[in-house]
Formats: sequence, C-alpha cells, structure tokens
Amino acid sequence: MSVIEVQSPGLFTTVQDLGRNGFGPIGVSASGAADPIALRLGNLLVGNPEGAAALEFTLLGGTFRFPDGAVLALTGSDFGATIDGQPIEPWIIAEAAAGATLRLGHTRSGARCYLCIRGGIAVSLFLGSASTHVLSGLGGLEGRPLRKGDVLPVGRQPFTRPKQRLLPDALSRLAPRKVLRATEGPQYDWFPESCRRQFFGNVYRVGQESNRVGLRLQGTPLDASTSGRMITEGVALGSIQIPQGGQPVILFVEQQTTGGYPKIASVISADLASIGQLRPGDDIRFERVSMREARDLVREQEALIAAKEILQ
Repeated sequence: MSVIEVQSPGLFTTVQDLGRNGFGPIGVSASGAADPIALRLGNLLVGNPEGAAALEFTLLGGTFRFPDGAVLALTGSDFGATIDGQPIEPWIIAEAAAGATLRLGHTRSGARCYLCIRGGIAVSLFLGSASTHVLSGLGGLEGRPLRKGDVLPVGRQPFTRPKQRLLPDALSRLAPRKVLRATEGPQYDWFPESCRRQFFGNVYRVGQESNRVGLRLQGTPLDASTSGRMITEGVALGSIQIPQGGQPVILFVEQQTTGGYPKIASVISADLASIGQLRPGDDIRFERVSMREARDLVREQEALIAAKEILQ
C-alpha cells in the first residue's frame, strides 16, 4: 500500500471528507471539509469518488513525501505549492515521482487548500466518515491534526480516468464569495425591523478567534435583547446566532448541535463552501434571499459540478 510521509504538518492539517451527516440528534456534528466544493472537484480531477478523504490545510501548508509516487491535485486556495522545487498550480492534476516531496507555504488567497490524492486517504472510518472532529477527538488520524512523523495510508487506485484541469469559466462561477446569501432564520421575527435592516446592511469582519466550530464576526452590535428569551434547540450548519453582545456567530462544520441564542438568518447551502475560505480579517456582508432562491441556487451549483464539460 502506498503512503504519505508527513515531514512537516503545517499549521492545522487534518483528514477530511464530506462529513458524517445524520448524527446531530445524538450530539455529533457533521464535521467534513470546510470547503466541500474544493474537495469534491479535487477528487473528480484525480479520478476518485467525490467524497474520498483528503488533507485539508489551513492558512499554512506543510511538507510531505511520497515514497511510491502519487497522482494528485491541489484545490481551494493557492498555497504556493512545489514538487521537488517545481511550482504546481492549483486546480490542475500533477504527478509526483517515487520519493518526491510536496511543499506548501502560506496561503496566497483564501483560508484552505485540499490535497486530493488518487486512491484517497485510507484511514479508519468513524460513523461512516474519515473526517477529523478535533473537539471530540474522533475520526481522521487519531482524531487530531497531523504531526511530524505521521504516515498516512493511501487507498487503492480507482478505475475512473483522471482529468487534467478545471475549466476557468467553471472555476470563476464556483469561486468563493464575500457577500454571503442568507435566508431568514427561525427567530428572524424576534428582531425589530431596524435590527434586521442593520444586519443585512452591516459590513462584518471575521474575528481572529474564528475556527471550524464557528466564525465570530465583528461589526456594529445588533440589539441582543432577545438573546435570553429562548430555550436551547437544535441548530443547523450555517445558522447565524446573535448572542449577548450583539456580534453574530456563523455556526460551522464542527458546530455544537444545540444552541440557546436566537438565529436571525442562515447562510444558504450554495454559499457554505465560501465560509470555509474566509480568513481572520476578511470583510463580508449578507444578502437576503428567499427559500425558493436558495433552492434554485444550490440546484444550479450542483448541476454545474455534475457537468462533465467543466473537467478536461
């Protein structure tokens, strides 16, 4: 079996696939890739099933050796990667010879990059998923970020023929957004009209303490007088809570499964991948859309990803 040797793990590198959905009622959030579109397209490039496990890098990459060689693709943000000193571009399939070394530096664009390798990362599954959930220490490699000296097994080669690149038009249409589209949240009507207008008119800055659990936003505080009026209830990925203090929090892939703060809005499914590419210090705002628009947008996105013509 082929392996990947971790010579330097980077800042926060974990094994991720598309997550373990359906276990919220027992307190297990989905986890999974912060940018699932990048993961899916990377896997399709190398000929894997789109949900195969890959490595997710955050802000700073690492150094990895392929003793037996590899066919790979880097997707998501540009981390200035090289193989044995030769630059490789994201969104294009590349080949590493036996003994070759892949190096990734600091991000040049968004927050996260994905290393998809032909055959996928073959770690043990937990509740049907290879995704690392760091807070609970579940999944991935021992439920933790990678360390120097780790050795990751690579799965058997799939039979699907690899592609060469993602077409520029498709890449542009699927690019991360800084204007996140959102529908009304379950407690939208709890907030006065002036507060709703303020929420959709504000520019927010992503806070330094943001992570895979949630993104804490900084801006003009909203009226949080309703934050103590509700009991705890289930929460969904992309929900935007308004806790005491009035600064919104976007619940993300390692979110808690219940929460007791009112939710003014929810980021639509088509824009969840954009959340995964936000860095501390980025400025964002929200655009209100209807439930019908949200459904139409995710259908359009899925149709584009499924189109064979976007990969050559």
